[in-house]
Amino acid sequence: MTTATCPECDADVVIPADAMENELISCAECGAELEIISLNPVELDLAPEVEEDWGE
Repeated sequence: MTTATCPECDADVVIPADAMENELISCAECGAELEIISLNPVELDLAPEVEEDWGE
């Protein structure tokens, strides 16, 4: 089982075995949306906020 530290609340976040870079996951402790920046080593960052012009 792979885990990483939530950048928002410092809780351990379980990384799914089939996770991919740039995938969005949620922290079970604080509910923060996180982006997997890197898998080797595992690195998480807060997911970017949805911009108003996304999808246009």
